[in-house]
Amino acid sequence: MQTLTVDFICSLDDYGAAEGWPGWWGMESPEYLRWLEESPEKDDPILMGATTYRLMWSLLQGGEAGTEQLLEVPKLVFSSTLTAPLEWPNSTPVAGDAVAAVRDLKEGSARPLRTLGSVALCRSLLASGLVDRYRVVLFPVITGASGRDRIFDGYPDVRLELVESRAFEGGMQLLEYVPTVLDGPPGV
Repeated sequence: MQTLTVDFICSLDDYGAAEGWPGWWGMESPEYLRWLEESPEKDDPILMGATTYRLMWSLLQGGEAGTEQLLEVPKLVFSSTLTAPLEWPNSTPVAGDAVAAVRDLKEGSARPLRTLGSVALCRSLLASGLVDRYRVVLFPVITGASGRDRIFDGYPDVRLELVESRAFEGGMQLLEYVPTVLDGPPGV
């Protein structure tokens, strides 16, 4: 069975984006972009929801740094509204139950799987026990006034075992965890 890694980028206060701020809060460093380009999983299939698909497609069309490497990667887009053919090359819409589809993908995929954004999709995959790794890149910014798209609201309680960490120039931190969904706070 293949692994599934949830990938998120967020501000220190748990926002995935902020009104008026550029992608990556304008802090993408050459070192971080090089890490993205050289990552061994850069060609692994990406799972995403329709909202993330639309956002990433618009960033790619706008020339956002780091998005061009996603052109050739297989993308599975979970949506009840998008239909084939999708504009973004190598993108396949998937309708129906995302949890069941991802369970089947994990059993039959030739490569590990990963997500891109897609907060609601990732929440349901975690709650269903399908997530093997959580990888979060924290950007050194607090966007309390302009932040939008809080990432972990509505999540169950989760214990995280740190298995990798890395600091990038500019103060970004990569944290990779093995998640364990909890029934509630420990000791209760």
